[in-house]
Amino acid sequence: MSKQICELAYQGASTAVSVAEKLLNEAIEKHGAEASVKYPDTAYKLPMVTALSGEEVTTLGDIVPVLQRIKENNLRPEPELGNALLSGEATLYAGEIIEALRYVGGVKPDEPPYTGFLPDPILRKFGVPLVDGTIPGVAVVTGKAKDAKAGAALIKDLQSKGILVMLVNDIIEQCIEENIKVGVDYLTFPLGKFTQIIHAVNFAARAGLAFGGVPKGAREQMLDYQKRRVPAFVIVLGDLDPVTIAIGAGALFMGFPIVTDQALPPELQIPGLLEAQPDYDKIVKLSLELRGIKLKIVDIPVPITVGPAFEGETIRKKEAWVEFGGGRAPGFELVRMCDAGQVEDGKIEVVGPEIDEMPEGSVFPLGIIVDIYGRKMQDDFEGVLERRIHYFINYGEGLWHVAQRDLCWLRISKGAQAAGFKIRHFGELLIAKFKSDYPAIVDRVQVTLITDSKAIEEKIAAARDKYQARDARLKGLTDESVDTFYSCTLCQSFAPNHVCIVSPERVGLCGAVSWLDAKASNEITPTGPNQPIAKGECLDEQKGMWQNLNDFLHTSSNRTLEEVNLYTLMDKPMTSCGCFEAIMAILPQTNGVMITTREHSGDTPCGMTFSSLAGTCGGGVQTPGFMGIGRRYIVSAKFIPADGGLGRIVWMPKELKDYLKDELIERAVALGLGADFVNKIADETVGITEETILPFLEEKQHPALTMPALM
Repeated sequence: MSKQICELAYQGASTAVSVAEKLLNEAIEKHGAEASVKYPDTAYKLPMVTALSGEEVTTLGDIVPVLQRIKENNLRPEPELGNALLSGEATLYAGEIIEALRYVGGVKPDEPPYTGFLPDPILRKFGVPLVDGTIPGVAVVTGKAKDAKAGAALIKDLQSKGILVMLVNDIIEQCIEENIKVGVDYLTFPLGKFTQIIHAVNFAARAGLAFGGVPKGAREQMLDYQKRRVPAFVIVLGDLDPVTIAIGAGALFMGFPIVTDQALPPELQIPGLLEAQPDYDKIVKLSLELRGIKLKIVDIPVPITVGPAFEGETIRKKEAWVEFGGGRAPGFELVRMCDAGQVEDGKIEVVGPEIDEMPEGSVFPLGIIVDIYGRKMQDDFEGVLERRIHYFINYGEGLWHVAQRDLCWLRISKGAQAAGFKIRHFGELLIAKFKSDYPAIVDRVQVTLITDSKAIEEKIAAARDKYQARDARLKGLTDESVDTFYSCTLCQSFAPNHVCIVSPERVGLCGAVSWLDAKASNEITPTGPNQPIAKGECLDEQKGMWQNLNDFLHTSSNRTLEEVNLYTLMDKPMTSCGCFEAIMAILPQTNGVMITTREHSGDTPCGMTFSSLAGTCGGGVQTPGFMGIGRRYIVSAKFIPADGGLGRIVWMPKELKDYLKDELIERAVALGLGADFVNKIADETVGITEETILPFLEEKQHPALTMPALM
């Protein structure tokens, strides 16, 4: 690293630390040293402090020694590489302190379009797509592009590649000016200005704490985790002042390479870490190369951008050119396994009106039939592939899809129609994605799209017959009816010691991997994360322990775990990575368990929010009494039977109770708990402490109160 860069990094770090010290003194004078300081909805307080030093910071006064330590240990003027990186570390601390002070007193300082701090539920929401490669990397783009059009094109390029983008400074306004879609729904977070870039860094640090099981304060271990497991890079646009350079040194300290649009001379560049690329058309390519991110490029012949960035896009009724299904017109989607002679590869047929014949604001029926031939295709994979229709269509900018089967509801936006999107393009998109994502089981694909009211009637009846046959087959799939379970080690890219065991009656804790999904995945990639495990000898039928599963667990958890029980919360439960949909925890006073979800940000009867709970049981450790789970496991016949099963649930958020209501009633009746059991489960409207929900449970005569003691 050149002497000049080192000196500028030191200057910038000194400035940032001075600002942090000034603002801290002002905050203490205004609020007092005992005033609480924390980011909202996180288990990690000030994440950079937690991750790098482990110092306990809960009040403004606690920050004083942290800042003093940084001033003494990190600000070294000698122009050396090590000192420049220490300056970068100091800048990260300073940025964290400056930003955390903005939240003192319960203030919410950020207004749209800025997001500010990204809470833990956002981190966990994107855990699965980050580990399965749907999101191949994270780009932090800061500064001001040479012009708004060029900056917008760069961001659009990142979005089209599925990269999660974090924006800082003027590039945000440039994107908005050019109508680039930003926000959580588009995997593009406009963090804010200046030191708000720290929210990108503490997002990465929390990945190590939440998923990687990196202990608090394990500085070197955290840095190693960031360099090896977090696929992040930084793009710096515009002038490089000392503070910007100091922030860049912080990125290098964390192991994130930097690309700048400034024409730096060779002596100011660091090959592989800090490189210049003034050509905006080449910046993204260089950034991906520096971080070692390999993309699978799929050419989809449609007139809109396709990528995961648009999966969360909402198209309101007034924004839609045409709408399909959703109860206002018939709609269905069906994947069928066919013989080779029944499938003409690449064929797309539209039966009924094309979009040109559909007036603005109209409602039409839509049937989507995807016929697949594959030498390794199986009947059981039809439903697995059919669920992918939802994701593939939502990847299209200006397309919107919810629900599935004969409840599907779709919209095409006015923008997509203006760009030239046709009904037949649904077929182009689906064919390209099925063949690229499932090459091992999909050899030929043809798609039929039905928009004619009369033609859809016969086909939808046949589709419903198919759904019923599948459902009957699935009901017969129990843990006892199969001789093989599957592993899921997908999350080991972030949580190296975590192993999920997926059975027919226990979905993966992320909620995204069922037994059939894992079976299909193994056919696609025999050496991949979903490995078959023959059940073999059962050691404990009630708790769900098998010798072969233990052997697999021991090897695949890097020999950190020896035994696992699938059917209990209390004894050697399954580990959790961090991207679970829900968390279960014991409530000793009630002799039951509570469940909370990522979507529920409020307090719970165990005294912790979801984020705090997640911090106790993530990272691939076994935590008896606490366990991450998928939502659908709650209504499984194998829901903690060794602990009393469904009857142990005494509290859950109202949203979760409503979401599962019909299935909870069905399971309760089957278990002899009665159809009114759901009404005996407390929620936040009853109380958020054990003391306040206990009288309710007693009044309702909740069965958990008379069960054998959990502890």
